[in-house]
Amino acid sequence: MEKEYEIKTGCSRGLCHQAVGRQDRQLNTYDWLADVPGNTNDTDLVEVQFKHTRKGYYHNINQLPLKKGDVVAVEANPGHDIGVVTLTGRLAKLQLKKANLKSSEEIRRVYRLARNIDMEKFREAKAREHSTMIESRQIAKGLGLNMKIGDVEYQGDGNKAIFYYIADERVDFRQLIKDLAATFHVRIEMKQIGARQEAGRIGGTGPCGRELCCATWMKNFSSVGTSVARFQDISLNPQKLAGMCAKLKCCLNYEVDTYIEAGRKLPQKDVVLQTMDGDYHYFKADILAGLVTYSTDKNMGANLETITAQRARQIIDLNRKGVKPDALQDETAQAKKPETAVDLATQDNINRFDRAKKRKKKKKPQQGNQQANQHKTHQPQAKGDGKA
Repeated sequence: MEKEYEIKTGCSRGLCHQAVGRQDRQLNTYDWLADVPGNTNDTDLVEVQFKHTRKGYYHNINQLPLKKGDVVAVEANPGHDIGVVTLTGRLAKLQLKKANLKSSEEIRRVYRLARNIDMEKFREAKAREHSTMIESRQIAKGLGLNMKIGDVEYQGDGNKAIFYYIADERVDFRQLIKDLAATFHVRIEMKQIGARQEAGRIGGTGPCGRELCCATWMKNFSSVGTSVARFQDISLNPQKLAGMCAKLKCCLNYEVDTYIEAGRKLPQKDVVLQTMDGDYHYFKADILAGLVTYSTDKNMGANLETITAQRARQIIDLNRKGVKPDALQDETAQAKKPETAVDLATQDNINRFDRAKKRKKKKKPQQGNQQANQHKTHQPQAKGDGKA
């Protein structure tokens, strides 16, 4: 019997409805302090998210009963902006430390919950963003500026527009600002972003099948070098290592610490293992499994033998003492080989799926015939008419 679980006020089944909020927002953070008593009384700070990855922090001076997912009108310069509340209480105060604000004066205030008239102006402004971006690109091209305007974001009241652009060199866009202001009749703000920030604003799906990390939860971008791929023994193929931003994938940094720690247990690549059978050179290694493959040829794979890192260190210690083991493989290890994964695709011919099933022969019903024969045997003989 299926049971229906409802998320009620407070905490139920390990989830708090105040903590979950709207999950269609980028950089969503689970507020695990939402159901703690006195959480909102500790601070009046509120985290508000705008288009894509832009976030801001505001003071709830009017003591509005805000919760995650509320649409609010906040102070802007000039006018007001419309955003969605993503965090309240103590966790917003902790997130403020990561924002690296220069002064407390940058923290403005929350005016009110968004009204119908605010939402109408907001939708009108958002409807103009795409056409504004296309026209602004043509204006920048006409001025001969070596830049790309990747996105345009209008303020909630439509009095200001932020133009996000990418440029390899320094750009003098003073004339561009004058032309944009004369064309769109709004206050212009230019913000330069990098290739990773552009990918986060546009969004997309990565080769793993999930949304881009920069568009969902990443806030700070750390540098990624080719050495990270070398530690993980990944082939240096630019087409596979590069993400949608044409830079090295950020996910290369996720497991590099684990690979570095596991790689310390492996023997050095330049060490030659000496046995009675001959010398063995390093060929390749499975870092996480702790397996090393050696070859009798230094330049190519020949007579490959795979042993554990522990066995390789044992042979190295024996060679330092002037002792050569009989073989690379340990005799006890050969008796107990670990089970390896079997590739089902190569186990049999793929045409095995086309084999016809054996048809079972249907037995003819014999019960009716047997009853008929019995009826004939037990049938009484016809009596005579009495004539001699």
